[in-house]
Amino acid sequence: MNKIKVSLGERSYEIIITDDNYAHLGKEIKNLNLGKDALIITNRRIKKFLGKTISSVVKRENISLHMETVPDSERSKSLEVWANLLERVVKFDRGRELFLIALGGGVVGDLTGFLASVYKRGIPYIQIPTTLLAQVDSAIGGKTAIDLPCGKNLLGTFYQPRLVYSEISALKSLPFSELRNGLAEVIKYGAIKNRELFGYLEKKEFKDYDWEYLVFECSKIKAEVVEKDEYDKKKIRMILNFGHTIGHGIETASEYSRKYSHGEAISLGMLCAVDIGNALGITPSGVWERLEAILTKLSLPRRIKSLRSEEIISAIGYDKKFRGEKTRMVLLKEIGEGIIVENIPWELINRVIRKRMG
Repeated sequence: MNKIKVSLGERSYEIIITDDNYAHLGKEIKNLNLGKDALIITNRRIKKFLGKTISSVVKRENISLHMETVPDSERSKSLEVWANLLERVVKFDRGRELFLIALGGGVVGDLTGFLASVYKRGIPYIQIPTTLLAQVDSAIGGKTAIDLPCGKNLLGTFYQPRLVYSEISALKSLPFSELRNGLAEVIKYGAIKNRELFGYLEKKEFKDYDWEYLVFECSKIKAEVVEKDEYDKKKIRMILNFGHTIGHGIETASEYSRKYSHGEAISLGMLCAVDIGNALGITPSGVWERLEAILTKLSLPRRIKSLRSEEIISAIGYDKKFRGEKTRMVLLKEIGEGIIVENIPWELINRVIRKRMG
């Protein structure tokens, strides 16, 4: 078992990374003293796969348990789904000492965290991420959100979980496509902060990846960044958005459909960011070659298909990191060294996206 503390004063919590089939989960929850009644929010697939295991270890600690499910899709991060879920939580809550558990990937985590942050002005919740993407990124740091039709994650809060419990055994049943989705975020961490991690992904074959090592290294990086800039006000935390500005634009333009998973969109966003950095004389050409090679190796996309550049540009205009007409993006000076660059010409952004089309 590995533990990483996210040190945020009274909002501090631990990230537990383990491979013991949730053996310690019940006791870890009990020790937090969050309440007597847990409501798990998950999807049907995860409920079928892990429902009995989680129920067993939690109920063993004399905590009552109830489960609610939401559809397994980015489209679940909508006002409609969130409001429906809220009504079900309210009905369950009467006369109880309630806390929430997010059991699933990034969609479930974002939805549950947002609900926990606003219901009764805030109730406790914990994250039990079951996908690689959630374990290395979205479950950590307290960003919660739902999507609006015009843009991704536009309605949200900063609200820290009380625990993140990353069980490596949950990853072993995931298909390659889902692991590949999460590996895009792992590549991001290597690209912006850890050249050794990036080199590990380059040198090792997929079948030989040490998932516990990958989750630990990425979690450690994110914890360190969040500790320095919890509320994304100091231009430190933004470094985690490498590839996300254009990536989120691609997801929005595709109407959060299955055309592009989050990891696929971020892969394209990273390539576009490197193209922009190269055009501005910031990013050496060798960086682009290494990034393209690793994306090719993991069967992640390198071309934007079935979308119009105008739709992507329109979506990018709503990006939360922009201020008025001022553009801000994360670019690379070198593998392992990300920087924030402002006032990137819209014409260049548009040209780079068009270059990636088709």
